[in-house]
Amino acid sequence: MLRAFAVLALGFFALPASAAGKPNVVLIVIDDLGQRDLGCYGSTFYKTPNIDRMAKDGVRFTDFYAACPVCSPTRASIMTGKYPQRVGITDWLPGRKDLPGQRLKRPELKNELALEEVTVAETLKGHGYVTAHIGKWHLGGKGFEPEKQGFDVNVAGDHTGTPLSYFAPFANKAGATMPGLEKAAPDEYLTDRLAAEAETFITANKDKPFFLYLPHYGVHTPLRAPQPLVDKYKTQAVHGRQSNPVYAAMVESMDAAVGRVLKRLDDLKLSDNTLVLFTSDNGGLATLEGMPFAPTINAPLREGKGYLYEGGVRVPLIAKWPGKVKPGTVMDQVACSIDFFDTILEATGATSAARRDGVSLVPAFGGEKLKPRALYWHYPHYANQGSRPGGAVRAGNYKLVEYYEDGRRELFDVAKDLSESRNLAADKPDVVKDLAAKLDAWRTDVGAKMPTPNPDYRPNPPDKDGAITLHARTALVTGTMLRFEPLPHKNTLGFWVNKDDSATFDFTVDKGGTFAVEVLQGCGRGSGGAEVELAVGAEKLTFTVKDTGGFQAFEARDVGTLKVAAAGRHTLTVKAKTKPGAAVMDLRQIVLRPAK
Repeated sequence: MLRAFAVLALGFFALPASAAGKPNVVLIVIDDLGQRDLGCYGSTFYKTPNIDRMAKDGVRFTDFYAACPVCSPTRASIMTGKYPQRVGITDWLPGRKDLPGQRLKRPELKNELALEEVTVAETLKGHGYVTAHIGKWHLGGKGFEPEKQGFDVNVAGDHTGTPLSYFAPFANKAGATMPGLEKAAPDEYLTDRLAAEAETFITANKDKPFFLYLPHYGVHTPLRAPQPLVDKYKTQAVHGRQSNPVYAAMVESMDAAVGRVLKRLDDLKLSDNTLVLFTSDNGGLATLEGMPFAPTINAPLREGKGYLYEGGVRVPLIAKWPGKVKPGTVMDQVACSIDFFDTILEATGATSAARRDGVSLVPAFGGEKLKPRALYWHYPHYANQGSRPGGAVRAGNYKLVEYYEDGRRELFDVAKDLSESRNLAADKPDVVKDLAAKLDAWRTDVGAKMPTPNPDYRPNPPDKDGAITLHARTALVTGTMLRFEPLPHKNTLGFWVNKDDSATFDFTVDKGGTFAVEVLQGCGRGSGGAEVELAVGAEKLTFTVKDTGGFQAFEARDVGTLKVAAAGRHTLTVKAKTKPGAAVMDLRQIVLRPAK
């Protein structure tokens, strides 16, 4: 199973004399790891002593971003140094198919990283480096494997985004196996095996300059970990806080795997001549996706994987390079995964004529200030996690999020408001205008493809009994503060602190008539009594919000009837007429049932 490494060790790869003494590079990418999942970034539940030690020995970036809130695009940015929109990969591959409830259709995307793209592995290989890919690829299948993109060695990398199995045998029911893992000890854990493969590669090539790209499959779902590790976390998972014992065990396994690589470099006396970079491809998965409990929560960062808010795109970056990085440095300069290519080029002395969007972070390692610049995102898709098509830009401390369904824009000062709780769009229209223009110009420059109207749009259709359920996640909001909160301990329209904010729901009626209306609402102590109007066209009804003892203490209430005259698509509007308390209410859903 390690024969490829043996071949390299015997001198299969001819090393130019000019390559002698060049630094090694190890780039570790963890799948779906949230920035706040690490002890050095504030977690008190997960155990990450090896990564925390790496941070003490190197530099930890507080404001580092993935180029996308999901995996494949970020991986493309790492490989090419380009924004993923330039290479036509804007979603995980092959992406989610369009559904009838979507207002927009996704643009077409490539299902692989084109061979014409110049990767960092190809560049380093051309400069005398031995190159290895060990772990998750997810940038194309047959004909587009890591070996076709500059890697001498590929272990476990194929077209898939999840492993065939986290435990040996590393195969599926159809008999397909993960490349290079055809032989494995019984019940061997994938994270451990990838660490062992990395150790073997380092040992076999200790006398050559090498580039090791180690993108682990963990901590991506399905949540699987060795039972003894799970048993260490004697806790019951609770919505809204880091508490999932299986995920915790996966994080600990990942940390141990990182520790093994660092130790092997130490044991072989390679650490002083090796740049080690540690990051993740997007924020932590904080929604359910069919599970009883979300893997993690990214608080104080807002939301998680799939979202353009900080919890979806702000990720860890730790760099360790003795003699080049002052130990224990904490860096608040803004940087992105598009920067890895240029960083590695400067660190190794390699050059490339390929067009790139990033900058080298090596000067920042030494304490220099990087030239101010804006960072951009474009995610024209409906994510599995519930987010909607949109784009974003961060320039200085301001971050603009723009939604493509209705053009809604939100502005946040992420230096003062890390949780993106206060939308400043109405207070700072000039900043909104400036950032929106920058985002639009950037989309043109990178050739970003936009979603288009869905001709088959059929929102919130009736069930077999004619009942229509309008869940909060399907609403469009207007105003500044009202928002859908997707995390499982919320799952509601909330932050309704401005009376003039409102929400609309599109829905489909197969047969017109009168409908009984049920609202599922919650309201905190002392905030009850708001008068709320529901309207479908000229038909309206008003109800009084009930104090339920808590904004997430939901109670189903029959509030009256509404007449919908004809079959077809309609819109229900929810507006507050009064707001006597701190907030109007939390609203999880509205159900329209044919009146008997």
